[in-house]
Amino acid sequence: MYRNFDEIEYDLERLDLERQIALEELKGLKQEVKEDLSPYNWLSTSISFVKKYGILYLIKKILK
Repeated sequence: MYRNFDEIEYDLERLDLERQIALEELKGLKQEVKEDLSPYNWLSTSISFVKKYGILYLIKKILK
């Protein structure tokens, strides 16, 4: 497997960097989830839903 300590140190350093990258990605995902679940985001989604289907409902009523 390993021929000397330099190879071991290289792998350990690489694995440490990969771990740090993974932790930073998790922090970013945590922030995205927090923003997605915020009340403001839910409210804006609800309003856009009501607008979309409200307009369709009005058009349907007018055309009848």
